[in-house]
Order: sequence, then C-alpha cells, then structure tokens
Amino acid sequence: MFNPSTADVRRFFCQTYYKYHNKNLLTPLETIAARWLVEHPEYHLDLIDEQAAVAKLYSSEIGSANPFLHLSMHLSISEQVQADIPVGLKPAYVAALSKIGDQHQTHHAIMEVLGRVLWESQRFNVPLNMSVFVEGVRRLV
Repeated sequence: MFNPSTADVRRFFCQTYYKYHNKNLLTPLETIAARWLVEHPEYHLDLIDEQAAVAKLYSSEIGSANPFLHLSMHLSISEQVQADIPVGLKPAYVAALSKIGDQHQTHHAIMEVLGRVLWESQRFNVPLNMSVFVEGVRRLV
C-alpha cells in the first residue's frame, strides 16, 4: 500500500496543479486530482509555490483549513467509489448523488461521514470501521 508523507501529498497536488495549468500530460490519478483542483479555486494560491506548501502549517484552532487534506479526501473518495472499496460504497454513492444532485456536494456529505468514522477510530484507538462508513453513506439518501 502506498503511504505518502504529508510533504509527498502536497508536492503531488502542487505538481498536478502546475502540469494541469501548463497543459502537460497528466497521469490517470493526476487527472482525477485536477478535476478537484478546478472545483476549488480558493486553494490555488496554496498550490503555486511547492516549497511554501510543504512548509506551511495549517491549524484548525486558528481557522486555517488545510487544502491538501480536503483535496486528498476528494481524491480518496473518487478512487474508493470507482473501485467500490469498501464493497457497497459505489451503489451507496450513486444513490446519494441521485438524491443530492451534485457531485461536489455529495463528496462533501461523504466527507462528513468519513470524518466521523475517522474520529471514532482515533478516539477509541480501533481500526476504521468501513461498514459503518458505507452505512453512513447509505443514510445520506
């Protein structure tokens, strides 16, 4: 399993942003990421300077949203839905998308579910419960 560092993730998004805007060839993963970069123009300034992006600290205590975490969640959800991993996520996503009617807003709703599952895992020091995640996405309908 690929386990990138925080710096690796930030470099990936910065390099993808650069390649996209310079009309360079993108890998399939970069193509998915670029779709979410376009959806979030508020993050573009964070993506221009790769060195600054790697060094910057984001703190929720001071209201500083982490664009790389947000974009990573979009990318992760896109990949999970495409592969239907965990099993059952893809049909749950399709049903949620049908009800919500907007891919971006559907992703944000799923992020809320994923955030709760991650929080519970960390709080109780247990593995992620992917069944609870899929069930939470089903309940969006």
